[in-house]
Amino acid sequence: MTFEYAPALESRAIVSIAPSYGLFINGEFVDPTSGTMFKTINPATEEVLAEISEANQSDVNAAVNSARRAFERTWSVMSGRDRAKYLFRIARLLQERAREFAVLETLDNGKPIRESRDIDVPLAAAHFFYYAGWADKLEHAGLGPNPQALGVAGQIIPWNFPLLMLAWKIAPALACGNTVVLKPAETTSLTALLFAEVCQQADLPPGVVNIITGAGDTGQMIVEHDGINKIAFTGSTDVGKSIQRALAGTNKKLTLELGGKAANIIFDDAPIDQAVEGIVDGIFFNQGHVCCAGSRLLLQESIAEETIEALKRRLQTLRLGDPLDKNTDIGAINSREQLNKIHQLIKSGDDEGAERWTAPCEIPEKGWWCAPTVFTNVTAAHRIAREEIFGPVLSVLTFRTADEAVEKANNTPFGLSAGIWTEKGSRILWMANQLRAGVIWANTFNRFDPTSPFGGYKESGFGREGGIQGLGAYLQSATDSDVHAKGMS
Repeated sequence: MTFEYAPALESRAIVSIAPSYGLFINGEFVDPTSGTMFKTINPATEEVLAEISEANQSDVNAAVNSARRAFERTWSVMSGRDRAKYLFRIARLLQERAREFAVLETLDNGKPIRESRDIDVPLAAAHFFYYAGWADKLEHAGLGPNPQALGVAGQIIPWNFPLLMLAWKIAPALACGNTVVLKPAETTSLTALLFAEVCQQADLPPGVVNIITGAGDTGQMIVEHDGINKIAFTGSTDVGKSIQRALAGTNKKLTLELGGKAANIIFDDAPIDQAVEGIVDGIFFNQGHVCCAGSRLLLQESIAEETIEALKRRLQTLRLGDPLDKNTDIGAINSREQLNKIHQLIKSGDDEGAERWTAPCEIPEKGWWCAPTVFTNVTAAHRIAREEIFGPVLSVLTFRTADEAVEKANNTPFGLSAGIWTEKGSRILWMANQLRAGVIWANTFNRFDPTSPFGGYKESGFGREGGIQGLGAYLQSATDSDVHAKGMS
């Protein structure tokens, strides 16, 4: 039975979008030195939302110098208890302005409002609450006696979870006593700039958080700046590799959270209906724009046909359309460039002989959209099984034994996440020890918590965000104690 849903549109009136935005440096919005601007576009309607400033080298210098002054004169000498008060204040303001952030995130990114409202914004606030609790307890985190901040952190975040990735980066950095220069993705800068207003509202000391906007060139300026002590990057593997090459031979610390091609492994004793929901959450959540997405489905042969049929029935109930409609399950692809990449890889699946099934749904006339797609008869040699698609496209492979499942799951250059579905606890523990992935979910997928570390192996990067481990990424170790935080030589 198919139900018809009346539109349940979230109002845009809660959000006030300015015609243009400056850079947030030293606690104030300032015009870019070059005066160069670029447009940010609603991917669901192709409407221009605002013009965003493009920072040049002079702007980056100003932001780094502001962060350095704030670090040396204010933030690093402030007690952990006082830093915690600011973090708590930011967390509360995120909660109070949650609806505003959710609507703006959906407009700028294209994700469904129910995901922005129920996942992204609450998790962002939770990260600030969690790390506020650590700010005056760093010596008890098991990271050595008298832990010290690194200095100025340069942080570069992606477009798939703009506000949440900001929280993952800024909250632990501030809790540890560092100051920040953050660059959001050029296609999704609006919630970062709204967060700058929250910093003002919280009376955060000027220079502690600086937000500069721009594209890849601006990010490169941050990476290569001599006044930066630590780089934290989330994004593509290719860019991560170039950053690592740029920092080779310097004293800058680095954490990278890069691409993924996660295996979601379903055994024959798993509850099929529950597993199907986990498959949907694993790959079609946020239109597949998730680095840890379960984009490779590994089904035990005896249940493969049954599971695929159940999955197809479920996908026919998903609703694609206006991301501001609370009934929407599948929103818009973030950019035309990303949609073209997804279509190119879908074509490769067709050309290489995989069998494609696409969920029947009406595609809006404007905007960038991709219906949920499932490929069967896929082998490990197919591009769609090897390359990160970063879209709502699932590749299905089969296995007979647990050993074969491990071999196929690990047959990838990535190592970010995996999922295991089985009733046997002993099998879960055995599999978790065999899989080369940083995050492994058991009988669920894509569950996040600020107390739990997140990160990968191999070409998925290194370092961890979240949990106590996330603190360690922003503190000097005993071997680093001779590196003073006044800049890099």
